[in-house]
Amino acid sequence: MFQDEKLIRNFSIIAHIDHGKSTLADRLLELGMVTNDRTKKDQILDTMDIERERGITIKANNASFDFNSKDGNKYLFNLIDTPGHVDFTYEVSRSLMACEGVLLIVDATQGVEAQTLANLYLAMEANLKIIPVINKIDLPSADIDKCLDLIEDTLGLDRIEAIPISAKTGHNVLEVLESIARLIPPPTGDNLAPLKALIYDSYFDTYMGVVVKVRVFDGSVKRGDRILFMGSGKDYIVTEVGINRLQLSPQDEISAGQVGYLIAGIKKLADARTGDTITLFDKPTQGAVQGYKEAKPMVFSGLFPINGEQFDELTEAIEKLKLNDAALVYEKENSLALGFGFRVGYLGLLHMEIVQERLEREFNLDLITTAPSAKYRITSTSGDVFEVDNPSKFPDPQTISIMEEPFVKATIITPNEYVGNIMSLVIEKRGVQLDSIYLDKDKVQMIYEIPLAELIFEFYDKLKSFSKGYASLDYEPIGYKQSQLVKLDINVNHEPVDALSTIVHRTRAEQRGRAIIEKLKGLIPKQQFVIAIQAAVGSKVLGRENISAVRKNVTAKCYGGDITRKKKLLEKQKEGKKRMKQFGSVEIPQEAFLAVLKTSD
Repeated sequence: MFQDEKLIRNFSIIAHIDHGKSTLADRLLELGMVTNDRTKKDQILDTMDIERERGITIKANNASFDFNSKDGNKYLFNLIDTPGHVDFTYEVSRSLMACEGVLLIVDATQGVEAQTLANLYLAMEANLKIIPVINKIDLPSADIDKCLDLIEDTLGLDRIEAIPISAKTGHNVLEVLESIARLIPPPTGDNLAPLKALIYDSYFDTYMGVVVKVRVFDGSVKRGDRILFMGSGKDYIVTEVGINRLQLSPQDEISAGQVGYLIAGIKKLADARTGDTITLFDKPTQGAVQGYKEAKPMVFSGLFPINGEQFDELTEAIEKLKLNDAALVYEKENSLALGFGFRVGYLGLLHMEIVQERLEREFNLDLITTAPSAKYRITSTSGDVFEVDNPSKFPDPQTISIMEEPFVKATIITPNEYVGNIMSLVIEKRGVQLDSIYLDKDKVQMIYEIPLAELIFEFYDKLKSFSKGYASLDYEPIGYKQSQLVKLDINVNHEPVDALSTIVHRTRAEQRGRAIIEKLKGLIPKQQFVIAIQAAVGSKVLGRENISAVRKNVTAKCYGGDITRKKKLLEKQKEGKKRMKQFGSVEIPQEAFLAVLKTSD
């Protein structure tokens, strides 16, 4: 039985981080009778422990529910809750492909923030209906009139359509559902055309295999249909289709306009790639769904198991995680210091942190991450152009003609009083100001051009401390610019440790190198010989620290007698230490590698 398209509403909730998206989703699901007093809990769509602990949404999640409107119709609502942090913008853009409209939440106490604007532009690009929602009106510091002015002047939306609510108390949330039914257009599609469905997400289940989340644009799919994945060319027989009402709810079929799931006994993870189009094997559609973009990683680092025997487990774990996190890019890598592992591309530092934590928790692995770096572009003297995302692949400086590093356009929104602090931070990070706009009398939008390498080293932490937590940041890549880069090596006991190497700007090499070796001095345990730690660029040593030796008292057994006895023992010890220094190896603890990530400039 086809679901009447005119009574379907597909929508996402988008906003800056911590503006109440997940709380509003909880209230909507309560009103949709999907949860009750027994089953309801806070952040119900945040299913991972890590999301609940940190209080942030990492994965976009969806739920369907029925709504009986005042107009007398019974609607099927498909809600997708999305993350707010800049590192998870890719989750938002994927979710918007499955929608016709969005709820754009503005915090009544904070107003328009950087991610509010970024998500607004994503929704506009996708040509979606945008309904502004002013949340947290129950707080004493809420300023609804100011938010209405910002919605009209800064966002360019209709203030009449804005709905003031409190997602926490549930005040006026019913009006949000009525507005969705009234303002968001129904999906367009042809139930009788060949099946055309977009995979916008998927995950691996131990019993069912790959569970594929789809948005159906044309046609319908039911149990027993033979489907074709247009990207991979693989075909499967569907064993179950349905919609997600917080639990998987099997249906006879899902048709055009619906957001649902399908199971087809898919065991090979690569067969169900996010962004692929599904059609019927016997009656395929003409072309794939257009407009879907691949994620472009911005930060790269090495990921290695602490116990080398866990490499096969890491390989299997990262494949399964890739299915649930389409932005993850990886390739195998070998390090002299750390053994076999992967070079992994992330969308940002928080993404990197979350991936490592998920691998450790969900797959019971002990992992170590090397210092993050950007992807640099090198033109050799022979005219060849290649990209370097790993310091160990940095070529001999004599063979380099042009070096380029990636830049980003950073949008910072801050209260007026912190402008001076932020300008000094950006200058320190080699940034250039492009523009500044006063959104209202005490809020400024500042636009900068900053090297990505500087942005990934503690920029966000410093921005928060410089602005007492009030500034917000959003950034997007803008391409490469010529730069003076060097490979900074860290030598321990005169041996370079490839996992500690980084690519830095020439002017920052000494400062960064000295900070790293000072940290390492306190972390590498003492040996029976002096350990030299050096920061070097090529053959030029920029800084050195010594870890003193643990000295055994070899003369303790000498009670009196000639002094030459003691001298002979000390000389013998000296020779032994010399030989030990020559052949001894230094064990570098895990904390030392992590310390490089936290090094303050």
